[in-house]
Amino acid sequence: MQKLADFKLPQFFNYPPYFTLQPVRDTREKQIQLWKELILDYCKSQKIFLIGVEEDFPLFSNSAIDRSLSHEARETFLSAIVGEGRAEWLDKGHRKCLILWHRIQDWADIVLQFVRDNGLEDSVMTVEEIRSGTESLGTELQGIDRTILMRALKLLENKGKLALFKGTSADDEGVKFSV
Repeated sequence: MQKLADFKLPQFFNYPPYFTLQPVRDTREKQIQLWKELILDYCKSQKIFLIGVEEDFPLFSNSAIDRSLSHEARETFLSAIVGEGRAEWLDKGHRKCLILWHRIQDWADIVLQFVRDNGLEDSVMTVEEIRSGTESLGTELQGIDRTILMRALKLLENKGKLALFKGTSADDEGVKFSV
């Protein structure tokens, strides 16, 4: 079984036809489903939040079988993930994709669990501390994309679970939990 870093690749990754968009509808649907799962699983395991369609992304090529996904295939597979609400295009040209291996609501739930697990109810933290502070080490929040974290925090703010406040700079933004 081929591996990419510490990620175990599925068998289809070594099957050349899966690197070409399939013309038969049923086959293409299966192909798209396999690629969606692979991309989401890989991004989660490697904590990848952004994929550039035109950039080198490890899954988009397999040198062992001398195959690469076309631009159209890359966009098709990422668009399918977007269609499920598990990613968002960051530009109209579909060049950059924000991967949501957890939906925003799920990230919000992870933040709440983090607060409870660390006894941070009624505490104040900076956004950067949530992403990279000692409490977040080894958690899913460690290294979370700032855009995703801010959206999860805003969702929690709208639910009355916390208050966001601005400091003098972006890394001064704070959170007052009221869980």
